[in-house]
Amino acid sequence: MASVTSLVFSNFKYLLLAIIIFSSMTVGLLILSEYIFLEPYVVSHIPSGTEFGFILILTISFLSAVVLPMNIFRINILKKSKQKISGGIFGSVIGAAAGACSCGPIGFAVISTFGSVGATATAFLTNYEIPIRIIAIGVLSITYFTTIKSLKTECKIDPSS
Repeated sequence: MASVTSLVFSNFKYLLLAIIIFSSMTVGLLILSEYIFLEPYVVSHIPSGTEFGFILILTISFLSAVVLPMNIFRINILKKSKQKISGGIFGSVIGAAAGACSCGPIGFAVISTFGSVGATATAFLTNYEIPIRIIAIGVLSITYFTTIKSLKTECKIDPSS
């Protein structure tokens, strides 16, 4: 499996895309989850007891940075061969979006404008933030392994060569 991954990331543009995805997702999710503050100056703080949530954010960002470029690589190969493209990108987007569902103050402000429904949604996201992120990691992991399988079979990539 690692040889398929190394084949994809041996191309500089996919490696650069992975770095950009990881950096932007990490910073964005850390700001939304209030691990990074931008006012009055940039400060990072991991409160005691929230370390697990911080690790989950890093894991989601890393998996997204691996899965999305691999699926773009797969799409580029299949585009040339005229084969059917299955839902690899869809799984990546769902996993990444589910990881961002912790929302933070911006999401809570938007949700709270919807009255009691917003209050229920806010309570749901607050109470189930960690399980939602774990599910997102599961979706991204499944997408990773199905993408590798697809690259080996549909795209006919021989990892030994």
